[in-house]
Amino acid sequence: MMEREDITPETVAAAEPLAGVDFSDAERAQIAVLMPQQKEATRRLRALGIGNGVPMACRFDPRLPGFRMPDLADTQVYSAIDPGPLPADPADIAFAPVTRLSAWLASGAIDSAGLTEIYLDRIDRIAPMLRCMAAVTADLAREQAAMADARRARGDIPGPLLGVPYVLKDLFDTKGIVTGWGAEPYRDRIPEEDAALVSRMREAGAVLLGKSSLGALARNDVWYGGRTNNPWNLNEGSSGSSAGSASATAAGLCGFSIGTETLGSIMSPSQRCGTTGLRPTFGRVSRRGAMVLAATLDKVGPICRAVEDTAMVLSALNGVDPDDRGSISAPFHFDANARIDDLRVGYLPEAFGDGATATDRRALETVRGLGCTVVETALPDLPYDALRHILIAEAAANFEDLTFSDRDELLTVQTDEAWPNTFRRARFLSAPDHVQLDKLRYLTMQALDALFRDVDVLIGPLSTGPMMVASNFTGHPCLHLRAGFEERPNRPPSGPDRPAEPGEPLHTVPMGISLWSGLFREDRILSLGLALERAFDVADRRPPAAGPA
Repeated sequence: MMEREDITPETVAAAEPLAGVDFSDAERAQIAVLMPQQKEATRRLRALGIGNGVPMACRFDPRLPGFRMPDLADTQVYSAIDPGPLPADPADIAFAPVTRLSAWLASGAIDSAGLTEIYLDRIDRIAPMLRCMAAVTADLAREQAAMADARRARGDIPGPLLGVPYVLKDLFDTKGIVTGWGAEPYRDRIPEEDAALVSRMREAGAVLLGKSSLGALARNDVWYGGRTNNPWNLNEGSSGSSAGSASATAAGLCGFSIGTETLGSIMSPSQRCGTTGLRPTFGRVSRRGAMVLAATLDKVGPICRAVEDTAMVLSALNGVDPDDRGSISAPFHFDANARIDDLRVGYLPEAFGDGATATDRRALETVRGLGCTVVETALPDLPYDALRHILIAEAAANFEDLTFSDRDELLTVQTDEAWPNTFRRARFLSAPDHVQLDKLRYLTMQALDALFRDVDVLIGPLSTGPMMVASNFTGHPCLHLRAGFEERPNRPPSGPDRPAEPGEPLHTVPMGISLWSGLFREDRILSLGLALERAFDVADRRPPAAGPA
């Protein structure tokens, strides 16, 4: 037991500026009396060594009192398309959306074994320059492709993903396969079981090509294999943390990929790499067997080359999991033929002001041209950015073993904003403030609930007002899709694009637009996104790093 003398009124006074309080001498003396036993209780708690996989007793539920699940059929209607003849160029096959890949597989124009070899060959040639693959599971992929072809031959067709190859963000456990979370301290970690998502993909008949890179412990794009690069400009990273998933998909190294988002990790690399990312409503997709960054925030979703592809993947991922404390039972409805002219689409006027790009403004005008009712809307003035401290606290707790063992020094990135220092400064967050942050989160839930009672969909750039932060903390779904191309200099790892210096070379890079909707109303953003994708007509363009056929 620590001695009372370890804590004095003077040490309490020295800590007051950090806590943002100012006590009297008498109050400081009272605090000092009881601090030793408070420290001892904390010491005993830390001695337990509670690991990353132990769940929290409290669980986050995005549904406010009175919420009613949308009355939607749990059905999916996909486009009835003629994929055309199988191209002679393997690259044309590799870059085809899942809708066409699935149709070619169904018709017998190609089998899963042949499609898998196309992607494995591209991974072998192109992935090293992108540093987008943490592990390539070639033998497993060939085995699963053969199984998919055998299932199809006997008429066992679970859905459109049968035989389609994919890559998986390397924070999902794969039995017997290294799952290193992008971080040096865990690079030799080998799980004993598959994550729930891996089992669902196997049931759907999808073929696992390998594990895609992620920024260490799900932040940014630097991992123990280097920096994952943007295939549109190899001089810049692909953003994070689903860096490898977006990079591999954009470069045609897989049919689709799966990523996660806690605070922008699907949306940001999709913007950078020109992919289509869908962040589903919190609780829709099981996270069991995934690395926990922040249990009240982590979400799982697909990263694809087309909007309808994300619906196909989400239909396979959707479903309640009683072993995930955040899991919620919800129907998933998608109809490729649904009308959109009855949608009421809102936008925050400040998002389309001076900082908006030509692509942003064109996207808004396109929505008007599609016949939707477009209206200005607003959000209450709340300190939304303060919510980030919830994420910081949860992440620091989930990785406190790194902090206390000094193994955080093994991580490559050691900047002020990187995880090691973030975990350290989290120790100075106030517990009462944390409770107040939870109340602010509730106010934010009420604010977005009111917004989506007024509009069906909100449209805007990735950085629309407070939406990146607010919607992640409320659990609302978001779809980000390619909307055009612009000329940009090398961009910073995060934050807004910077202007070009005189004479600095420019790169043609994709630009995207985001759509948000109410809880469990992915059907609305998918329908509008599908119509926008057709109107933009920019999905077929390929990045320079795609390589030769």
